[in-house]
Amino acid sequence: PRPPLTILSDDEVMFRDAVAAMAEELVRPRVQAMEQAGKIDPTLTKAFAEMGLMGIEVPEQYGGADGSLMMVTLAVEEVSKIDASAAIQIDVQNTLVNYPIRKYGSDHIKSTYLPRLTGGTVGAYALSEPSSGSDAFGMTTRAEQSGDPWILNGRKMWITNGAEAEIFVVF
Repeated sequence: PRPPLTILSDDEVMFRDAVAAMAEELVRPRVQAMEQAGKIDPTLTKAFAEMGLMGIEVPEQYGGADGSLMMVTLAVEEVSKIDASAAIQIDVQNTLVNYPIRKYGSDHIKSTYLPRLTGGTVGAYALSEPSSGSDAFGMTTRAEQSGDPWILNGRKMWITNGAEAEIFVVF
């Protein structure tokens, strides 16, 4: 059984401290420039990937760190202490992009996209629509197979990480 959430394992403490040090060293000096530019410095995305933060729970076979949800939480918390926007990139990548691919994707989808995502390609999450907001049951966007390709029909708004992303999870 896992100890209470208020007690971290030695590995979790080392991980938390390493992320905190990285955030202090790499994120803090860039906060003002990122705020002015309105986007995350790509240098940080690369550093996050090199540290394994872009695929914390992803199995090693796909380039991930094979960590835990607690480690995702610790990483987001430590980076948020310096800059919440940079932390959101880590959070969305792990919980809204990697997770559904890892949990529900076919072997082909996993082997195609997870190595790219853990390697630093930014993923986006597209749920909200003009007519339903974030009500997943009210969505009208549909994926329809037309011969070999699939066609997406619909509209999305407020796509999280949409400006930086190359891979999109579309609901």
